[in-house]
Parts: sequence; structure tokens; C-alpha cells
Amino acid sequence: MSSADRTRSLAGRMPAALLFSTGALALTTFPSAAQEGAETTTGPHAIALEELAVQGAGSGTRLLAQTPYTAAATGLNLTTPNRSGSRLDLSPLQTPASIEVISGQKIRERGQQTVQEAITQNAAGITTIGSPGNGFGAYTSRGFAGVNSVMQLYDGTRLFVGVNTTTYPFDTWNVDRIEVLRGPASVLYGDGAIGGVINVVPKKPVAVPVNAARAALGSDGVKRLAVDSGGPVGENLFYRLNVSGNQVDGWLNQNGNFANLAVSGSLLYQATPDLAVTLSHDYGYQEPLRYFGTPLIGGRIDPRLRFQNYNIDGSRIVFEDNWTQLKVEWSPSDDIVIRNTAYRLLSDRHWRNLESYAFVPSTGLIRRTSPIEIFHHQEQIGNRFDATVKGTLFGFRNEFVAGFEVNHIDFGVRNNSPYRGENSVDPFFFNPGFFSSPDSVRPLYRSSTDQYSLFAEDRLILTDQLSLIAGLRYDAPTVRREDLVTPSQSFTKAFNALSYRVGAVFNPTPDSSLYASYATAVDPVTSLITIPITQKDFKLSAGEQVEIGYKQVFWDGRGEFTLAGYRINKRDLLTVDPLRPQVPVQVGSQSSHGVEAFLSLGLWENWRAEGNLALLHAQYDDFQQAVGGMAVNFAGNQPVNVPERIANLWLSWAFAPRWEARAGVQFVGETFSDFANTVRRPSYEVVNGSLDYRVSDTSRFSVRVYNLLDTIYPVTGSANTWLLGRPHSVEVAYNLTF
Repeated sequence: MSSADRTRSLAGRMPAALLFSTGALALTTFPSAAQEGAETTTGPHAIALEELAVQGAGSGTRLLAQTPYTAAATGLNLTTPNRSGSRLDLSPLQTPASIEVISGQKIRERGQQTVQEAITQNAAGITTIGSPGNGFGAYTSRGFAGVNSVMQLYDGTRLFVGVNTTTYPFDTWNVDRIEVLRGPASVLYGDGAIGGVINVVPKKPVAVPVNAARAALGSDGVKRLAVDSGGPVGENLFYRLNVSGNQVDGWLNQNGNFANLAVSGSLLYQATPDLAVTLSHDYGYQEPLRYFGTPLIGGRIDPRLRFQNYNIDGSRIVFEDNWTQLKVEWSPSDDIVIRNTAYRLLSDRHWRNLESYAFVPSTGLIRRTSPIEIFHHQEQIGNRFDATVKGTLFGFRNEFVAGFEVNHIDFGVRNNSPYRGENSVDPFFFNPGFFSSPDSVRPLYRSSTDQYSLFAEDRLILTDQLSLIAGLRYDAPTVRREDLVTPSQSFTKAFNALSYRVGAVFNPTPDSSLYASYATAVDPVTSLITIPITQKDFKLSAGEQVEIGYKQVFWDGRGEFTLAGYRINKRDLLTVDPLRPQVPVQVGSQSSHGVEAFLSLGLWENWRAEGNLALLHAQYDDFQQAVGGMAVNFAGNQPVNVPERIANLWLSWAFAPRWEARAGVQFVGETFSDFANTVRRPSYEVVNGSLDYRVSDTSRFSVRVYNLLDTIYPVTGSANTWLLGRPHSVEVAYNLTF
């Protein structure tokens, strides 16, 4: 039986929601569809899926909004509904904000193995400042940097950050799509999102069987293996299972190996045509690269040090994450959808390293300091409920959603603070040595955070061309910190914040939109759940953004274009008192304004170009810090780690039957590692490429080249050390669907 015939035979006995789900996941369902083998959006299988979705929609049964949405492998997905820019399941064309939907197929076709690579090489204006030590979970967006300003979600749920560390998700094999919202998003997700939000959405259960596998080998001892399986278990029960493992010997001369394992499984029970229950569990285990940077000599990288790792033998970084979710969605009528998500995240982390290095000109040696051993234990339990109602208001069509969210987070730290101890080694010939510290590991502190929020959003459709959108959210977190070393420094601190957004969207044509919006947001002055006693009396930093933009689909869908301009102001930053430089005060401010453009264009039948450009000006407006016992004002300077020029360009060329070549260029402008803008990190360009050969309709052979020109570039850094990016490397992969 052909895939098309098998699809039709299932259509008569599948619940409508699952039929729609199958159609929505057309790109990952059939052997000729965009799984890891032969990927295409045309042909008989795609037609069969379209017919199947139509049959489901015409059956008279309501389609549950929980159903995954199609994310096309090419283009900007301007017509694809999502929940990152709005809880009303609007498409980017309908949303008064800058949002991108990056399909998992596109990510895997371009050879992006990590979430960090997928975001920074595809999304407009996003760069990373993360390191292996913090899980690569820190980004910059629109002039603001770090986990306190660019929030990360997994499947729509916020990950509360402990000590600037986010360790899940990391692998792209199980990713259905990544949704990136640029600009303030506190109205949707709470504090910590003035720069934007990154939402990683995993693959979902499907109604039609799907099986895929990938194996890869590469330079630096790269070994990868992954499998994906999904389909029906019974008449109303469906599953998805993804397993991916990676092991790399590494490009460093010593202590350069790393490995990880990601397992993602979910079950969908279609209890009735109107009620769906999904249980999922994700497991991540990482032993990332134990590399904390390369020391500068004379303010630059000496190429002879490029592959040196000054960490110790026996160094250790281990991250283990378990993420469980139970989702229930009920649609009692065509105009009402009720959703509830309960979740639990458990994270355990361990570091044992020598992390700080500096070249000493007087001795010609590398001074190594900060022998660190740390243990984290974090548990996050929460529940989110919302109800969507479609109807009329003042005689106009109206869509309204309201709900609440509650979280409880326990976080504990054991370490050997204050990290005393140091030694010096020859830059080129040295014995790494072993971990040695005069201080033993001991319990340091633990915190307990309770957070609740209320939110609402409304879309009033005045005409077929004009709609007004507004949102409101109230957050009230309370942090209790117990100091286990100095009990007198224990405290309880309650915060509260009100965020809102108002916007208008005008559609001159069904395929274009003009929008304007005003949004507010709040950020914690440090990681909320690990706030120290020195900052307990400060409030959340507040900000606001004005944005206007234009979005367009043209050439019968072969072209998509977005253009946005914005201005963001953030106040209540920590500075120092000019008269008492040792005393921090919360009166600082920072701002940015810029433009972002994104173009995706099918030039000819076998050529496609996609590119984005972000130009911004970011500065400290009022920001003083203590330097040598004096208060120095850095107003007008570019914020630390924030580039003002960012661009990506990808070209694909199907130059012969069964053959396709791709090339991508990532450009990041110069940045600074200090407030005074004296420690400059240069701009860089990285070129990646791939060549695919479709062996059969169900298999593909790929050759991928990373950092083609072998550019030496700093991903992030400090005044003494730069964390260098991946050198030139090659991988070959075989993908199979069965």
C-alpha cells in the first residue's frame, strides 16, 4: 500500500484533531516529506496530506488548538500561527511584533546541531554570549544581554534561571520549530524579557507512522547517532520518541572531549474529539566542553595558543535535566478553547574546574586562578491555565484569552567559595595538574521562590483589514533565601510588576501588514531566584518599547519580507552613588534603537536566498561604576557584549537532480568587554556550507563544513580571556526514513 493510500485509509477513523495534526506535520510524516531523509514539500505525498487535512476539517468535528502548526522549511513562516508572540494563536502577519518561526527541518538541513547555533545563525539580531560552563544559554537582543533580558522557554513554559545558568534544551534533533520574539515580552511571560523570548518547541505525536534515523562522523572525533519514531499506539493513543547522542574528541590539545544525550518522548490521548491529553518527558545529559577561554597576549589572541586548554586534568562539568509536562486541552464549542499545563523541571549540575587565566608579561607565564567546585540542585513545579473565547464586542468580532500561572522553585548551592588558590604555567608546555583548593565544598545557601501571575489578551477585529490587540499581565514573585553560612543574612523579598502591550495591525492586502505597538517590560537586576542580600532592597528594572513594522508575502508565496524599527528604554539599573562609590543605587538607565530586516526569496525554481540584517545603536544613558575608589560615569558607551551590527545570509542551490548545495555566512560586529569600551573584541564572519545527495526517496547523504575559512573569532570574552569559536571541521551524515 502506498503512503497516500495508507493515509486515506486512516482518514475515516482518526479524530479530527489528529488528522489536522498529521496534515500540519506533513513535512515530517512521510518518507518523501521533510524528515531527515528525502525532504520536499511537493509531490504525491504532500497532496495526500492536504486531502487528509481537508477530510478532517470537513468531518464536522472541532479541531483542537493544541494541534501543532505547520512550519515551512523555507521562508519566514509569516502565515504560520504560533503562541510565542501572542496567546491567541496569531500568525506573524497578525501580530504587532517582530517574530520568526524557524522550522526544525531548516535547522537540521543547515547542519545546526545545537539550539545556540540554530538561533544565532537563523534569527535576526540575536547573538550568543554563553559558554560551555553555563550551558550556552545567554543571548543578546536589541541592545540587551544575558539571561535576565532574553528569556528562554521550552514548549511555551518559562525556565527560571539560577546563577545565570540555563542547561536545557540543547539538541536540535527533537525540535519541531524555534519561535523567536524580539523586543519586550513581559506581558506574555513575566520578568526577564525586555530583549526578547526564545521558545523551543519539540516534535509532537503524529497519527501516521514516522520513523527516521541519522548517523554522522566527522573530524575531531565527531560521532552522532539519532532516531525519531512516532505514530498510533491504538485508536486514540499516539506517541513520539526522539533519542540523540553526540560524542566529540574535540579540537583542543587537552581536556577537549565532550558528549551529550537527549531523550524526548510524548503520548497524546484523544479522549474525545473535543478533549486531548498529552504527557511528555524530556531528559538531557551533558558533559560539555570544559573550556573557559584563551588568554590574551598584548590584547589579542596569539595563534599559537588557539588549541590550548588551561583547565586541569580531571575537570568536570555535568548537567542533568528532567522535564515533565501534562497538557490538557478541551474545546467545548467552536468558540471556546480551555488549556491547562502542569510541569516539573529537575536540574542537577556539577562543576570542578580551574576557570580563570591571564597572561603575566613580567613572567611570560599564564596565571591560573579560581579553582571552583559547585553543585546546583533546582526543582521547578508549576501550572498554567488559560481560556480563549471567540465572539463579538461592541458589534465587532473579538478574540479574548485570560489565565493564570503559578510556580514554585527550590534552588540550592554547594561550593567551595571564595575560590582561593592559584598557580602559573608555561603558555605552550605545561602540566595541567589536578584540582586543588584550600577551601572545601560546603552548603552555601538555598532559596525558595513562589510566583503567581494573571494575564489577559484581546484582539478586536474592526474590519477585515484592521485589528487592535492589547495585553496585560501582573506578576508577584516572592523569594526566600536561607544563608547556610551566615544565617543572619537570610531574608524574604516580595516583588510585583504590571506589564502591558497595545498595538494595531493593518492589512492593506491579505498578504501584507503594517503594525505599530507600545509595550512595557521588567527585568530582575540579577537572576531572580538567586538574588543576593546586597540586592534584596532593589526593585525590578522597568522598560518600554515603541515599534513599527511592515511584513509582506509576495510572488505567490516565493518571497517574504519584514522590516521593523524600534526604540527601547530601560531604567532602574544598578549604578553607584557618586559621593559613595562603594554604595550601589538603582538609578541607572540604558537605551537602544535600531532597524531589522529579513528577506526570503525563491529566486528561481532551484535557487533560494534568505538573509537578515540588524543595525542598532545601544548605549548607557546613566551608568556609573566604581573605578579605583572613584565613581566613573560611562554614559554614551556601548553596553558590554552587545554588537551593533549583525547579519546572516543563506543560499541554497539545487544544481542537479538529487543534489543541493547550501552556504551560510554569519557576521557579528565588534563588541566591548568593559564599561569604558577600551577592551575591544573584533567583528567576525563565519562561513558554513553543506552538500546533500538524495540517494533515494527515503535516504540522504550529506557533507557539512563548519567554519570553512578557519576564522579565529571570539564568541565572548573578558578583559583577559576570549572564548574562541569552533575551528574548521567537516562531518558526513547519512539520514534515513523507514
